[in-house]
Amino acid sequence: MKIWLDGALRDSESARVSVFDHGLTVGDGIFETVKAVDGRPFALTRHLDRLTLSARGLGLPDPDLDEVRRACAAVLEANPVPLGRLRLTYTGGHGPLGSDRGDKGPTLVVALGETTRRPDTTAVVTVPWTRNERGALTGLKTTSYAENVVALARAHEHGATEALFGNTVGQLCEGTGSNVFVVLGGEIHTPPLHSGCLAGITRHLVAEWTGAKETDLPLDVLREADEIFLTSTLRDVQAVHRVDDRELSAAPGPVTAKAMRIFDERSAADIDP
Repeated sequence: MKIWLDGALRDSESARVSVFDHGLTVGDGIFETVKAVDGRPFALTRHLDRLTLSARGLGLPDPDLDEVRRACAAVLEANPVPLGRLRLTYTGGHGPLGSDRGDKGPTLVVALGETTRRPDTTAVVTVPWTRNERGALTGLKTTSYAENVVALARAHEHGATEALFGNTVGQLCEGTGSNVFVVLGGEIHTPPLHSGCLAGITRHLVAEWTGAKETDLPLDVLREADEIFLTSTLRDVQAVHRVDDRELSAAPGPVTAKAMRIFDERSAADIDP
């Protein structure tokens, strides 16, 4: 396995980040996960735009997107897989053992892992913890992911692959690594960005391609929705067949099935929409 680290490809055994890297010591970093199909990254331009927005939101220097593109191309060429998870990580770099940043510049890592296509349906749970829609990191894709680790472990304990959060005012927000959509009366709805959810790349494309509406939704809409589905880089569009103890035995329902078909067709036709 070849990994890009700070300007060059390296063997996975020799690729090493400093123990003083701010991404390790205090979670001062951002990342993107990009789907790669037969060595081609999907929606890379959108992912790089969001990487830049996250960097600015965290107060990091803008990443050199030309270098990031070169890194992605080099890693994909060096590690051919049919379906891959391309991970771009950009941190505050070498720094002191505290919240202050150092002055040695950021760290860039690009790595690739092989993956498989997800099942058409999955189970989810709601969790008692909330997303803070007014937090300093709201809307940024940062490496401060411990909250998601805890919530996803809860989901796995209950036989599910995703945990869904409400926000501080009781509205439906997002999953640990996905956006959520519900179908009500034949119409598709998803929480707006002011709910605190991440501006998911797949979320945006699905909303654009299906006409989904951004709607403030109470968390308990999950008890009433006709259909529920998740979107993310590696899930694409994935139907939900169980939420907590509620079964949606017909999943994927007709609206979700159509959204899945539209996404598969449009994404196959344009690798960088």
